[in-house]
Amino acid sequence: MTRQSQPPLLFTGAGLLDPEAGTRTPGSWLLVEDGVIAGSGRGPAPETGDAVEVVDLGGATLMPGLIDAHIHATAFSADLGAAMDHAPSYVASYAGRSLNAMLRRGFTTVRDVAGGDWGLALAVEEGLVDGPRLMFGGKALSQTGGHGDFRGPGRQGNDTHACCPGAGVVCDGPVEFRRAAREQLRTGAHHLKIMLSGGVASPTDRVDSTQSSEDEIRAVVEEAEAANRYVTGHAYTARAVNRGLRLGVRCIEHGNLIDRTSVELFLEHDAFLVPTLVTYEELSRQGAANGLPAASQEKVDTVLTRGMDALRLAHEAGVNLVFGSDLLGGMQDRQSREFAIRGRVQPAADVLRAATVNAARLLDLEGVVGTLRDGARADLLVVDGDPLADIGVLADPERNVRTVLRDGRVRHERGHVDGPRP
Repeated sequence: MTRQSQPPLLFTGAGLLDPEAGTRTPGSWLLVEDGVIAGSGRGPAPETGDAVEVVDLGGATLMPGLIDAHIHATAFSADLGAAMDHAPSYVASYAGRSLNAMLRRGFTTVRDVAGGDWGLALAVEEGLVDGPRLMFGGKALSQTGGHGDFRGPGRQGNDTHACCPGAGVVCDGPVEFRRAAREQLRTGAHHLKIMLSGGVASPTDRVDSTQSSEDEIRAVVEEAEAANRYVTGHAYTARAVNRGLRLGVRCIEHGNLIDRTSVELFLEHDAFLVPTLVTYEELSRQGAANGLPAASQEKVDTVLTRGMDALRLAHEAGVNLVFGSDLLGGMQDRQSREFAIRGRVQPAADVLRAATVNAARLLDLEGVVGTLRDGARADLLVVDGDPLADIGVLADPERNVRTVLRDGRVRHERGHVDGPRP
């Protein structure tokens, strides 16, 4: 799809928020040309010609677009197994609306860690879906009876055809895991996800179980490294997390039950942790109303109470922390609440880094997104208030996020109708 060129855009009167430095500089300017940041500074803006559009922000904050590194765009229900019984057209339609809502909240890049695929990423790239830049992993790899196996105990068939909607593919043994990894990479996956422990949304496993044998994990890590990609692992307990980190898994999702031995391994391997605290609060509060099966509801409390302790432990030790939400179905509108939850434990500057520079490094997009550096993509937010002084500003995007730009183009302005609403 051909995109029309646009004139340069000059923001003046901005409070430039640099998450790398943890500073906000009032009375600043920033220039956008051809979808990238072409310069910025404090004081009077440079002289420009008539072709440049000048926007005076009147002191509002101008900051990089946000990154959510744990989403499920296709998860129209908290019952993740429900996708297997729906038409791909329905699931894709839901995903398009979900991504558009994320963009309006200020998320200009997201990482889908089970369900989103190459077709959805291409639809965003070509403008068929107006959403954040989508980094996808395809389907997560799971053993039989693992967190990616969403069959109830009475269901025997397991159709995992590539064209069927669903978040997981079931495989057993290193040969099957290796083949499944290659299939995801064949479609252009930016990462691979493997289930290292039980989970909340899966009907037949225990949260405290370990999943995927060491040979299976090694096979997936080898395939990712051969393709210059990385592996992220779903895990809760220290035992499951530590196995994954020792075997080369670069990133851990959740990690609610980690301990100090886990922290030491995160630091040793320069690995990343993506806590997803808001999802447990919402699953506890409204999971049943959004389709969470009863067996899964019983698991929520196990991980809810320990999540904040794990975040505090990792933060104090200097672990690479990245922003994630992991919300399902109708709970996805609570995505930005993760900022307020993390603000109970971390300083605002560190929460912001988790959703910008740290996330960009995990996604191998350092210097490209999540930053105000010259040459970076002009993914920008105009925000009323100062998130460094009060991280709660970002927890209420409908009130405080004024404008969202991706690749230098305005994608959302508060008060304007700009697409279907969830």
